[in-house]
Amino acid sequence: MIPRPSAQQQRFIRRIVLVVDDDILMLGLLGKHLQLGGFEVRIATSGAMALAMVGDGGREPDLALLDVQMPGMDGITLAQQLQAEFGVPAMFLSGTDDAGVVAQATDGGAVGYLVKPVEIANIVPSVRAAMARADEIRQLRDNESRLTLALKAGRETGMAVGVLMERYHMDRETAFRALRDHARSNQRKLNDVAVEVLDSAESLNRFAVHLAGLAETPVKK
Repeated sequence: MIPRPSAQQQRFIRRIVLVVDDDILMLGLLGKHLQLGGFEVRIATSGAMALAMVGDGGREPDLALLDVQMPGMDGITLAQQLQAEFGVPAMFLSGTDDAGVVAQATDGGAVGYLVKPVEIANIVPSVRAAMARADEIRQLRDNESRLTLALKAGRETGMAVGVLMERYHMDRETAFRALRDHARSNQRKLNDVAVEVLDSAESLNRFAVHLAGLAETPVKK
């Protein structure tokens, strides 16, 4: 799987829109206007074809524009698979404004929903808005993942410092400096060394429990 370009790189790369509809005429019309709007367009006439196209490799679409009602795999199911397997966000161009269908689409993470008939001139700005929304959501998720990793790393480092303080009777600053200096001298990440300290402490604790059990076991004469 090829990594998605960064926000800075995307400024110089044509964004890709995957359009999926069983109506050939609609596909041609949408594809033409999106290309004129500056997008690279890929088209598919079914959900299975779309999944195979994305799974073949190459740069993944930045957005999928899907018809809701299609033979075989419907658009909502396709959107769920595209998101789960490839992280591709979706917007819908549908012939129905049924509240249940709209709710199902939005609950599935849709970043846009247009009801046919729609002015073709509105397609490009609507796709741009949906793509911007998808970029915002992706950035928020990336930030959340980085924050989670940072918090985990900080927690593990703090616990390792506590182990060193207790075992070697150090104050916190000295224990942290010892941990940091050891990581630097061995050209390793601080968190990796912290995890190693915690693993070693856990092993020693298990061994201590084992020894205590042996001491309590009566000796057979």
